[in-house]
Amino acid sequence: MERGNRKSRVGVVISNKMAKTVVVRVERRVANGQYGKIIMRAEKYKAHDEAQACHIGDRVRIVETRPLSKDKRWRVAETLEKGAEV
Repeated sequence: MERGNRKSRVGVVISNKMAKTVVVRVERRVANGQYGKIIMRAEKYKAHDEAQACHIGDRVRIVETRPLSKDKRWRVAETLEKGAEV
């Protein structure tokens, strides 16, 4: 049985202080409605990280999943590139 297509986003891990959870900042470029100037908009998502492998600065792909907690509806699918070691 095939599931529907799940949304995915690419962003940067900004916090990994919770157990099995990371906060991912996803930036997108949108045009201003009146003037057309391109501006950056950012949104933060809480994502499930079962292996606790993500560190701050890592670039990750997150995918939609069933609700895992009050505000966690995404999970880390893969790490695209490692961030600078702190």
